Amino acid sequence: MRSRSVAIALRGILAIGALSLASCASPAAASQEVASQRTASSRELSAEEQVIHALNRLAFGARPGDVDRVRAVGVDRWIATQLAPDRIQDREIDQFLSRYGTLGKSSAELYREYPPAAVVRAAARRDSLDRSGRMTMADTLALLQQARRSNLFLAELTSSRVARAVMSERQLQEVMVDFWENHFTVFAGKGQTRWYLTAYDRDVIRPHALGTFRELLGAVAKSPAMLFYLDNVQSVADSGRRTLRTARSNGARDRRSGNGGGIVRPRGGARPRAGRPGVRLEGRGRRSGADSIDESRARTPAATATAAQRRGRGLNENYARELMELHTLGVDGGYTQQDVVEVARALTGWSVRPPRQLLVAAPDARVRRAAERLPDTEAAGTFVFRPDVHDAEPKVVLGHRLEGGRGIEDGEDVLDILARHPSTARFIAHKLAVRFVSDEPPPDLVDRAAATFRRTSGDIREVVRTIVTSPEFFSRAAFRAKVKSPFELVVSTMRALGSPADPTPRSAQFVARLGQPIFGHQAPNGWPETAAPWMNTGAILDRINFGMAAAANRVPGTSLNRWPEAARLGALSRAEQVEGVIASLLGGQVSRETREILTSGVNPMVAHAGADSSASRMLDADATPSDDSAMAGDAGNRRRMASRGFGPVPEMSGLAQVVGLALGSPEFQRR
Repeated sequence: MRSRSVAIALRGILAIGALSLASCASPAAASQEVASQRTASSRELSAEEQVIHALNRLAFGARPGDVDRVRAVGVDRWIATQLAPDRIQDREIDQFLSRYGTLGKSSAELYREYPPAAVVRAAARRDSLDRSGRMTMADTLALLQQARRSNLFLAELTSSRVARAVMSERQLQEVMVDFWENHFTVFAGKGQTRWYLTAYDRDVIRPHALGTFRELLGAVAKSPAMLFYLDNVQSVADSGRRTLRTARSNGARDRRSGNGGGIVRPRGGARPRAGRPGVRLEGRGRRSGADSIDESRARTPAATATAAQRRGRGLNENYARELMELHTLGVDGGYTQQDVVEVARALTGWSVRPPRQLLVAAPDARVRRAAERLPDTEAAGTFVFRPDVHDAEPKVVLGHRLEGGRGIEDGEDVLDILARHPSTARFIAHKLAVRFVSDEPPPDLVDRAAATFRRTSGDIREVVRTIVTSPEFFSRAAFRAKVKSPFELVVSTMRALGSPADPTPRSAQFVARLGQPIFGHQAPNGWPETAAPWMNTGAILDRINFGMAAAANRVPGTSLNRWPEAARLGALSRAEQVEGVIASLLGGQVSRETREILTSGVNPMVAHAGADSSASRMLDADATPSDDSAMAGDAGNRRRMASRGFGPVPEMSGLAQVVGLALGSPEFQRR
């Protein structure tokens, strides 16, 4: 006789993404009626459920005591406070972050102090060769040490992301940072991008996370991280297109001949060459020979964009396409391929000042000699507009004509057009509703949020307010309807156990092991916001095992002894421990299957997976391990945990086992 318990445990999690929201009352025309719909008395959730729901959606879960504090001030007042993070004092996390030495550094400083491995190797070859022409062992060891050190700033950034989410009182601010850094995703593994990420997090995303969408969009569009990641640094006017360099030269010639200036083609029908991207030396009065460095010659493994320029110049549509498809209008936003081309043309010349450290390692000796005379200023690694390569001919974007002869104004106008477009309002409203309410949010709610976006000129705070104070947000169907991402799971586990923030990279590494490395999504579409992509059988097993590892004190900072409930529950009976853990960690509400697992101490999915790793066997609805196979499965799964970086985890019993199973339950995996 085989039991259905394995399939029940699995389906309990897989079914999360399939929940559909119940139909809610549509907003009335009169604002007074809309306001009345949003009162607490009209909400489907009880007062206690509203507190738990708000902490799970607008924060990364509750820390010990948070439920009591939110209940005391009232959930609506707590939400209003979270929507104004500048008014929240956050001294504890500010003090904690001071231990990181790189978070306040500019990209130029990071290049100087943590140069790319390619730069280190180039310097070693030039300066550290012995007489035989080979590197000595000491040189090799020093090179390896420097290469390891070059990742320190990225480790501190990812560690700080987890630490802020764990400790900060500005929880909604951190949720929104997580949302926007995923929406405007950049990949740390692409060439120079990682050196720009600290400034991207600090100066681009955080200050605008609850500001206006247009300001956020503009900050992202001028961020070196995005420009390099999506190749806009190598996008120049196509050959034959007139540039602002052409305009200047033609204007000077026309003035000498008595004509009016402007952009004209040279007589005789010849088409001017497209401008070549260059580095203008700061503070020098002339530009010739060594005074002008062609970026395409500064080819190192860390400078992939400039290498691409060397392979082929011209218009690059990557950023323009993702700007419209993923950042603003959405894939069905009403634009055409020609619009993509026109936007790319408008953004030619939006580039990055290359750091001197890359140029001095270039293979071309002329570039190196010229770079050695470059001043080492903080301007390196920052946004620059290069008029010489900007396509200065007229453009038409989504029906809007951009006159010729202009420079950076073309790109600014494009951002204005996109930020004001109705498709952008709906696309952003829908994505925020997916994040906060449901994988399939009610259309009425999306309509109201989009209307708020348009009415407030893209005020993100007000759009979020519309969503998180709505009846749909506090509906029964929305309660526990979302699956936690790996980042949310790790952070909420640490918060639930009252763990301090981890100053090492290990917590961030756990996020990566669960499938979501921070700044590690290679494609520009970001990590999934819906449940299904996270819910394969291997991922579910890893999530359950992570809960066991946390209860076994294998997650940095977590210790069951620090959990305030541990002292009280430790001396109680198993049944009383189960009830106490359900009340403290799971909001007092669990399924019959979860209660049975906590009581028996056996998660059939884990036991079965350890005994037989076949995914099809794990999904067998009639499969139940015998006592012997369950014991073998537990041992096998602990070996799996060790191999996945969760162990070594000892055999567990008592309160630690109950807590570990609770952290791996479907109820804790949902938010």
